[in-house]
Amino acid sequence: MTVTHFYLFTTSGCHLCEQAEVLLRAVLNHTQQLNLEEISGSDELMQKYGIRIPVLGAYSSGGEWQELGWPFGVTEVEAFIASCYT
Repeated sequence: MTVTHFYLFTTSGCHLCEQAEVLLRAVLNHTQQLNLEEISGSDELMQKYGIRIPVLGAYSSGGEWQELGWPFGVTEVEAFIASCYT
């Protein structure tokens, strides 16, 4: 069984990021891994995500990078996950 990796772009002390992580851990199943990506250690990530976090990212089954920006809830996350498998 293949594990699908999802990436949550976050930074320390971000209360919205903490809310997003709790939500994502409740929605993802055992074949879906959540990787927390700390943006503060990278100028490139800070420039790209600094004012947008939390952002959920993943590669689709076709290899295309997709992102879901905050705010999102269970319905949006489930639709995003489904889109990664099509």
